[in-house]
Amino acid sequence: MAAKRAPSTNAVRVLRGAGVDYTEHVFDYRRYPGAEGAAEFLTIDPHLTAKTIVFTTDRGDGVIGLMHGDLEVSVKKLARELRVKSVRPATQGEAVKFTGYHFGGTSPLGMRTELPVYVQTTLTELDTVYVNAGSRGFLIGIDPATIIDLTGAVVADIAVD
Repeated sequence: MAAKRAPSTNAVRVLRGAGVDYTEHVFDYRRYPGAEGAAEFLTIDPHLTAKTIVFTTDRGDGVIGLMHGDLEVSVKKLARELRVKSVRPATQGEAVKFTGYHFGGTSPLGMRTELPVYVQTTLTELDTVYVNAGSRGFLIGIDPATIIDLTGAVVADIAVD
């Protein structure tokens, strides 16, 4: 069986346009779902993966939380960073509307609407983080600093204690 070819997503177009280094990793999402599954496929610690989670503020605005695959985002900390009353996970419909990506394939790069991105502080300590590249079963390995540069992300402690 031939290896699956990496899809050409908006995230990939952003990366190619910026001329940055990254690696592509394509896998069977049904067999290896979510950050834990991706880590299992790559045979790495889930802490080296990053989940791209879409949130909605009490004002109806979208925001992205980028978090280690084995940790959770604190909605209280994220709301405090945003200076809003509250945030909640976006519904699938809201997430698609904001980003243009389907659930399980959301990337912080190349979104339909430029949303603020909040990156967990400890992700910046990694040399390489594995993050979704805009399609289910498609990750990129990339320097976290590159994601921050390309998205204008805010680095903050948004992890559940």
